[in-house]
Amino acid sequence: MKLFSGLNITSSALTAQRLRMDVISSNIANIDSTRAEYVNGNWVPYRRKMVVLEPKGEQFSTLLNKAMNKDTVTSGVKVSRIVEDETPYKLVFNPEHPDANENGYVQMPNVDPLKEMVDLISATRSYEANVTVFNASKSMLVKALDIGK
Repeated sequence: MKLFSGLNITSSALTAQRLRMDVISSNIANIDSTRAEYVNGNWVPYRRKMVVLEPKGEQFSTLLNKAMNKDTVTSGVKVSRIVEDETPYKLVFNPEHPDANENGYVQMPNVDPLKEMVDLISATRSYEANVTVFNASKSMLVKALDIGK
C-alpha cells in the first residue's frame, strides 16, 4: 500500500461530500423558483437535484480479492453524476401569482426543506468524520516519520 493512499481516499470523500453540500444548498436556495427553465413556450419550476456517488476505480469485490492476496488496494469515492428528482411538482393555490394557471394553481419546485436538511446533516457528518480520519492519518504519518527524535 502506498504511503499516502489513505489520505487520497479520505480526500476523495471530502470532495464528494462538499459537492453534495453545494447541491443541497442550491436546492434550498431555489425552493421558490417557479421559472427555472423555459420549455415549449412555458416556464418550468426548479427541479430538485441529487448527487450519485460510486466507488472510484474497481468494484468492492475486486478490491477485496486484491486485499486478501496482499496486492495494492487503493480506492475512494467519486461523484458519477448529478440527477434531477422526478417527483411531481407541488401545486399551490395562489391566484395572484404571475405563474398561476387558469384555476389559480402555481407549480412549485419539488424541493422539501425537511428532506434537504436531513441530507445536509448527513453530508456534514460524513464530511466531519472524514476530516477526523484525515487528521488521524496525518498524525500517524508524522509520528512515523519523526523516528529521529
